[in-house]
This record gives sequence, structure tokens and C-alpha cells, in this order.
Amino acid sequence: MKNHIVLGVDIGGSGIKGGLIDIKKGEMITERYRLETPQPATPAAVAATFKELIDHFDWKGPVGVGFPAIVRHGKALSASNIDASWIGVDITKLLSKAAGCPVYVLNDADAAGIAAMHYGVGKGEQGVVFMITIGSGIGSALFMDGKLVPNTELGHIYLKNNKEVAEKYISGNARKARGLGWSAWGKQFNKYLLHLERLFSPDLIILGGGGSKQFANFQDKIQLNCRVIPAGLLNQAGAIGAAYYAWEMETTKPKH
Repeated sequence: MKNHIVLGVDIGGSGIKGGLIDIKKGEMITERYRLETPQPATPAAVAATFKELIDHFDWKGPVGVGFPAIVRHGKALSASNIDASWIGVDITKLLSKAAGCPVYVLNDADAAGIAAMHYGVGKGEQGVVFMITIGSGIGSALFMDGKLVPNTELGHIYLKNNKEVAEKYISGNARKARGLGWSAWGKQFNKYLLHLERLFSPDLIILGGGGSKQFANFQDKIQLNCRVIPAGLLNQAGAIGAAYYAWEMETTKPKH
């Protein structure tokens, strides 16, 4: 693959963002390009916007895509912050056709986790490591001795006495809707992390997504028996991790 460069794309509920990634360095080497996610975010509409992003970079090589859904064998098995009509769609086939390039798709939080584990604060970490992304929703990525356990989607677990999934209470959107400051929100977020700690006994929890930028404002509310640290890669993590995934898939596929 030419110069270890891959186009990494992060598809979210509000924006479709991407840039060219240097896989050796784990860095975005172009300006990040962002387009609004169409509303409603149907497969056809998202595919058309995705093609606009491909055309912007005049890109012909492999593309890695972080997508807000459970992704198994390239198909969407859920729809988080996008249109429900995605469920059952072969994302890989649809986006590859739209782009005219080989496209490799994985869950968006898994992509952010891969970036942290290969290039960021998780590099070299062994044992059970979580990446929890704090954004419009709550995403999760689970690693065991550096290996990804895909599609955990632990923002969708139920907490004690809650009648809806966790992200409805402790996501970035929920914090704003409930008018909570970072300190008050931090107390509730800590309860969520405690629940994960009891279930999985992690050695490390890495916080990613936009909310992790505010870590200093709620850090004192986090009281766990494991380490909790911010990721640092912030809004480029999804694209970087998706690009690494695409590079890995492209370089290990059978040669005919």
C-alpha cells in the first residue's frame, strides 16, 4: 500500500468527518474534512454524502470507516443516532459501491479504541482495557491483552432503577438536556463506570469522545479501583482507528 496512507472516515449522527492518515505515525496528514450528516440519515443519503467526502480527497485507495452501529461481517445490526433503515444493510458493500474504493467498516467506538491502543495512551497496555466514548451517545470498546472484543455497545446497558439504557442518562446529549454541570454529571457517570467495573474488573478505562476534553472538570468525581485516563486523540481518534483497521484488513487479505 502506497506510503502507508489510508483515508479514515468517522460517520456520526451529526457529522461525517475524514482525512488521510499516515498509518506508521497514527497521524492525520491533511485537514480534517467535515460534512453534515443528512437528516434523515438513510443509507442512500449517507452514501451520497460519503461519496462527496471521497471526491473531496480525490481518493482511490482503501477507506476505513467508523460507523455508529453494531457491525458484524460488514452489516449493520443496530442503528444508534442514525436512521433505523440501516439495520440489516451491508454497509461495506453500499459504501464501497458509492466510493469506487475498497471500504472496511467497524463500530465507531471500536475504531476510537484501536487508535488509543495502537498510538495513544493505551499503547502497550495489557489486561482488560475499556475505551468509553462520551459524545452524543456513549460508546465502548473492550480490549483483552491488546486484542479487540468487537461491538460491546455498553452504552446500551440498563442501570439499577433506570427504565432506559445508560446513554439516555449519561451521554453528552443527556447532560445538556438535563442541564447538568460537569461536576453533577460526573457523579452519575461514576455510577455507570462502577457498574462496568463490577461486571468486567478492568485494569484501565480510557475516556474518549468530546466529553473527555472536560476530564479535569469531573475527575474528582471518578472513584474506581482501576485507572481512568483521558485518551487525548479526541475528534481524530475515530478516523485514525478506522484507517488502521482498513490497512490491517487490506494487508492481511488473501492474495489471489
